[in-house]
Amino acid sequence: MGVQLPQFTRRRVLRALGRDIVAVLLLTMGCSLGVPGDAESGQQKDSSDYQQYFPKYTRPAAIPFPTDNLFTEERAQLGKTLFFDPRLSGSNWISCATCHNPALSWGDGLPKAIGHGMTELTRRTPAIWNLAWATSLFWDGRTASLEEQALGPIAAQAEMNLSLDKMVAKLKGIPQYGPLFASAYANEPISEKTVAKALATFERTVISGKAPFDRWMEGDESAVSAAAKQGFVLFNTKANCVACHSGWRLTDDSFHDVGLAGEDRGRGTQLEGIEEAQFTFKTPTLRNVERRAPYMHDGATPTLEAVIDLYNRGGDVRRPSLSPQIKPLHLTAKEEQDLLAFLHTLTSVDAPVTVPTLPQ
Repeated sequence: MGVQLPQFTRRRVLRALGRDIVAVLLLTMGCSLGVPGDAESGQQKDSSDYQQYFPKYTRPAAIPFPTDNLFTEERAQLGKTLFFDPRLSGSNWISCATCHNPALSWGDGLPKAIGHGMTELTRRTPAIWNLAWATSLFWDGRTASLEEQALGPIAAQAEMNLSLDKMVAKLKGIPQYGPLFASAYANEPISEKTVAKALATFERTVISGKAPFDRWMEGDESAVSAAAKQGFVLFNTKANCVACHSGWRLTDDSFHDVGLAGEDRGRGTQLEGIEEAQFTFKTPTLRNVERRAPYMHDGATPTLEAVIDLYNRGGDVRRPSLSPQIKPLHLTAKEEQDLLAFLHTLTSVDAPVTVPTLPQ
């Protein structure tokens, strides 16, 4: 069930969430398809070059919320407050926002995440852009909903290291949280369930805004360069990036072995008896990808240029689980640069996120 974005009046959403959330909500409205042309020359191009691919990338007009956790301003505000509260950790200094920092494109900018006691974890922090549409969470897909995912890092000893019973007791001991929970979830107590539901509601509002790519699809031929337009065609044809990075979020929400070296079996740790699942990892969104270095699940690929090189050479490791799409692409240096130019068009201008005042 989705919430139609026009129903969010500017006054009501500003009161509860601040300018950061209203901006991204309004930016998710659908776009129309424009007539392609050459921005440099002003001449019309053959629409078969790229317009045929536009429909696959049209943005939705509504954010989907589950029927048992529908959107309200109070729920989103509570979730945002919990997201930024370090008291949801055993040390009282790690919050969800510590690793999912809005200033770092909802990541942490590190090759691998840092958890409780400054422990380096085994995988990079994934960004939380556009997860309202996700069908599985974590690099290995071990949870199926944001509600299920939300409590995992809190309880994990290596991450936030706070048992869920202690989390509930701690929140009940903070007087100002009581009215916030009562307003968001009437007739439901402060519990693991309501904490998870509130965090999930907030996370569903973390939506990337329109990027130059979207404006180009709407008809603004000057929004992207000629190189980026060629890169978009390559993305959908010779480079075959679309095989995994599909849809408006540029992810298929599936799992692939892309030929990275390493011992981490990814999805295979959840599906031990399935050879095809070994060394597979969830496809990340490409929205705002240029702001999220380093790359891949292990953070071992420092730049987008290096990512493109990896795919161009067909990965580094050959094994039975390797995705069939991973094979040498034979892209020229010019084609690699065009593809990079297209990836840069996926960067949106998003409003600064305001940090909430924490309850006492």
